[in-house]
Amino acid sequence: MATSEVDLRRRWSEGRPCHGLWSQLPGAVTGEVLARTGADFVVVDLQHGATAEADLPGVAAAITAAGSVPLVRTRSPAFADVGRPLDLGARGVIVPNVRDADHAREVVAACRYAPAGGRSIGRLSGGADQPLVIVMVEAATALDDLDAVLAVEGLDGVYVGPGDLSLSLQLTGEERREELRAVLSSIVARAGAAGVPVGVHARSGEEAAGHAAEGATIVTVAVDAVVLGEAATHHLGVARGRSG
Repeated sequence: MATSEVDLRRRWSEGRPCHGLWSQLPGAVTGEVLARTGADFVVVDLQHGATAEADLPGVAAAITAAGSVPLVRTRSPAFADVGRPLDLGARGVIVPNVRDADHAREVVAACRYAPAGGRSIGRLSGGADQPLVIVMVEAATALDDLDAVLAVEGLDGVYVGPGDLSLSLQLTGEERREELRAVLSSIVARAGAAGVPVGVHARSGEEAAGHAAEGATIVTVAVDAVVLGEAATHHLGVARGRSG
C-alpha cells in the first residue's frame, strides 16, 4: 500500500501499477472504509460525487490515517477549483475537462508554487508541496493534442474518462464499443511509450485488470456507489431466492 504521493510517483516511474478506489459517497467514514481495503489511493470525486468541499479535510485525514493516499477529482480545471482541494488535504488532483497541452500547462502551474507556477500559499490542512498532477483526457481536442499533452513538464499522469470521451468522439452505444476500446488502448500505448503514467476509469475489477494488462499504472478498481448498489442487489436477490 502506498502511504504518500511520493510513493505513488516512485512506483509509477518504475512502471509498477497502483490500485485505487473512486469515491462518490460523502463522509470521512466512507473514506476510511475504502482506504482500509488496502487501496493505494482513494479518489474523492468533487465533480460528480456527493462530498462537499468543506468536508475534504476530514475525509483526506481519514484516508491518510488508514494508510492510503487521498486524491481529488476537482470540480473543474479552473485555477481556484484546482488549488482549493490541495489546501484542504488532497495529496494530488485529477483534473477534468482539460482541452489541450496549453490547458494542461495551466493546470500544472495552478499546482506549483513560484517560480514553477502560480499556486498561492494558504494551506489549511495536510496537503503536499509537490502534489500529483493528473489531467483527464476526455475530449476530442485533448486526444488530438495527446502527444503534446504527454510532453507537458511537471505532469504526473493522464487519466482517461471513457464516458465523456465517447460522447466527444461520437462513439456511444454498444455498436461502437469496439471502436472506443481501440481508442482507449491506443491512449494507454502512447502514454506508455512517452513514459507517462496513465489510467482509464473503470467500474469493476475486471475492467481495471484489462486496462492494467495493457499497461495502465493508475488503476482505478471500482466506484464505491456502484459497488454498494451491486452488493446490496446481490444479497437481496440471494435472500429472496432462499425465502422462496
